[in-house]
Amino acid sequence: MRNFKALPLFIIFFTFSAFAQNGGRIGGRIVFAGDASPVAGATVQIVQLGRTTIADDQGKYEFTNIPAGRYTIAAHRDGFGDVARSIVIAGGAASTVDFKLQVSGIREQVTVTATGEKEAAFDSISPTISVDSTRIMERGSIALGDVLDRQPGVAKRTATAATARPVIRGFDGDRILVAEDGIRDGSIAAFSENHPEPVDTLSADRIEVVRGPATLLYGSNAIGGVVNAIGRNEDNFHKGLSGYLLGIGAVNNKQIATSGGLDYGYKNWMAWFSGTAQRTGDYKAGGDFGTVENTATRHGYGAGGFGYFGEKGFFRANYSYHQELIGIPIDFEEDPPREEHIRSYRSNYRINGGFRDLNSFIEGAKFTFDYSNYRQRESGFLLDESDAEEESVTFRNKLMSYRGVFDQRKYGKLTGTFGLDGYRRDYSSEGEEVLFHGKVVQNSFSLFALEQLSFERVTLQFGGRLENNHYRPTDPSLPKRDLTGFSGSVGTRFALWNGGAFVANYSHASRLPDLEEFYNNGPHDDTQSFEVGDPNLKVEKSDGIDISLRHQKGRFNAEATFFYYNIRNFVFLEPTDIIDEDTGLPFAFFVQGDSRFIGTELSLDVRTTKWLDLFAGMDYVNAELKDGTPLPRIPPLRGRFGLDAHYKNLSVRPEFIAVADQNRVFTNETRTPGYGVFDITGSYVIPGKRYTHIFSASGVNLTDKLYFNHISFIKDISPEIGRNFRFSYTIRFY
Repeated sequence: MRNFKALPLFIIFFTFSAFAQNGGRIGGRIVFAGDASPVAGATVQIVQLGRTTIADDQGKYEFTNIPAGRYTIAAHRDGFGDVARSIVIAGGAASTVDFKLQVSGIREQVTVTATGEKEAAFDSISPTISVDSTRIMERGSIALGDVLDRQPGVAKRTATAATARPVIRGFDGDRILVAEDGIRDGSIAAFSENHPEPVDTLSADRIEVVRGPATLLYGSNAIGGVVNAIGRNEDNFHKGLSGYLLGIGAVNNKQIATSGGLDYGYKNWMAWFSGTAQRTGDYKAGGDFGTVENTATRHGYGAGGFGYFGEKGFFRANYSYHQELIGIPIDFEEDPPREEHIRSYRSNYRINGGFRDLNSFIEGAKFTFDYSNYRQRESGFLLDESDAEEESVTFRNKLMSYRGVFDQRKYGKLTGTFGLDGYRRDYSSEGEEVLFHGKVVQNSFSLFALEQLSFERVTLQFGGRLENNHYRPTDPSLPKRDLTGFSGSVGTRFALWNGGAFVANYSHASRLPDLEEFYNNGPHDDTQSFEVGDPNLKVEKSDGIDISLRHQKGRFNAEATFFYYNIRNFVFLEPTDIIDEDTGLPFAFFVQGDSRFIGTELSLDVRTTKWLDLFAGMDYVNAELKDGTPLPRIPPLRGRFGLDAHYKNLSVRPEFIAVADQNRVFTNETRTPGYGVFDITGSYVIPGKRYTHIFSASGVNLTDKLYFNHISFIKDISPEIGRNFRFSYTIRFY
């Protein structure tokens, strides 16, 4: 194993500098779609070559000495949706590729999460979603689940808006990996809906979602998908001063938020800073439910760093600090009721660097070292006892992660990525009510590879991952566990017509149970149960298929996806009617059973006229044990329909969301009635050569509907927010 860890150093010693190649030329102009004004400062990249340039004051850019081949050209500027174009360059030929960037309407998304390299989402083998900074700002939330809710295949698990966490295709908890720039964020939110993810959404450039197993690049706890927050400071250098400043205000929950950031580049050096502050009060639910007591939040975030960006390599160092204060909804039917709060803190240190354009088998490499120190304190007291002492429990999670990724030089039709990663996790809890005593140390190490063969109309992708986990509890009564799992996949993409593609993917994925599933044995208010783990749990094994039909050309974009997963030894929390006498909570056991997930996702964007687009979507998942028993907390059938009316710089988007009853419920789980919600969002953009002003206003749940989230453990005491109006302003300068 130690020999594998030395692999990056071995490879680096056998790489050397690149040589210039004569070839073709690619150039063009980037303008704003609203009024055709030039977009200065936009970043343009040839994805397959990793070459980047910046558009000038007239929006013009140029690449020279481009070898013959097929390339994806991607354009990006903060505040606009990314745009990607595919182009074929003949030897010595010149091509013109112009871009129109927009803040609304049909967009061509770009992703880096699916393969570790930037590519058009349309070309990806895995179904992907990208939500840019403008859409994040319009949602106005610091919680990932709230930002991504209503995206195809993505729901949210939530106790309050501040702790909403994404659920993908019915997969929750440790099956969804939450990451920042590809590295896990070090939180403990997977097993508790009251615990926040320490990701600052308002300072992110975009948030990407890979639906379905993404274990090859990210690990066994990505068997359901990956949510990856991409920061504004990627591996590319830009000169001068740039940044953003935004403010958000909302009526229902008295939200006030501000976020800002500055980047400055001089010669080959860059420095950056960003920060966010937010506070909300208790929110009001729809109908006549009234205020959901004790749901106020406080959020603070700050980050800064510097980096050196050379022609052949780069180095970055970054520090961030995140803290939250979150109220947990009060259950007044409890006897006696209890008021609880969560205070969480995370310090994060990250160093990464890499090489590119190397003239060897290894064309480029990127290395990351990350240390996260997360602490969370839960405290509470009984409301009917004025002299009651505060009870508390403190969780500590220290995570040291490392990752090395190597890009192979293209050999004929073959390209690929391979690497290694791992982490050491120290997890403990102390206080009046703990889930287990002492500390558990988890060590994980993996090797992975993802290869791709590209032909004129067919792309074949295949790869594998080998992962090993060690669990070492300090409590001698708890057993040690050593587990190894292998995951592999093969996928293909067929170009059917101009702008049309058929994509099929088969995956065999292993998931290694997490330490909470092994060792928990205590009361857990967040799940309203006395949780009992099983230290003898086996490795989960999943075989699944994803099939997609896509069209992206001209007046409409469309995608239809079908998925099926057969999962052996599926781990889930099984509630019972047995009550623990000391806590009054019902017992719930982590158990295993064979299961299957089946579902579909549909999305459609149609440009009916120059000023009006239609968009619609639907997603559904049916998950059950092999004996026909529905699995707990599975999102119901959901559909959405809306309009995007835009004229020059103005966009107005009314939207209706319909959710069906969820009456396929597990033992002791209650049915959740369906509902319909009407929202509307409007934005106005003032672009300039060196700045962009964005004004936004939205109305949420305009009919003030009282509705509940089926996925929430405490849905009955914390319905979703009622009628709310939100306003925001952002300025981005370059």
